[in-house]
Amino acid sequence: MPVKVVDASVLAALAFGEPRADEAASLLSGADLYAPDLLPYEMASVALKKSERYPTQTHQIASALEAVLSLDISLVSVAATDVLALALETELTVYDAAYFHLAQNLKCPLVTFDERLARQTG
Repeated sequence: MPVKVVDASVLAALAFGEPRADEAASLLSGADLYAPDLLPYEMASVALKKSERYPTQTHQIASALEAVLSLDISLVSVAATDVLALALETELTVYDAAYFHLAQNLKCPLVTFDERLARQTG
């Protein structure tokens, strides 16, 4: 089974039924998934923004968050100093650099819908 690092942009599309949800499902299907251990917090941040934008859907958004966080994704701790160095080198955010760093360490693809991050890892 192929190994992939998945970021919050792809999981948010899947969880919250965004336009690229089907593409996200296809990209993740049949893979062993990994992410930095910051993923749940990033997903919660996305859920917060969606809840603020759609306050009548807060319960559904929370349920979608719970469902996506229950997927079989191995969360891995990454060294903050390594992530900082990569962020400085690439001009990515520290959060994006954490995904990139993990993909480099695992020598596997990073699945992202973030165009800037995809350009760096591509």
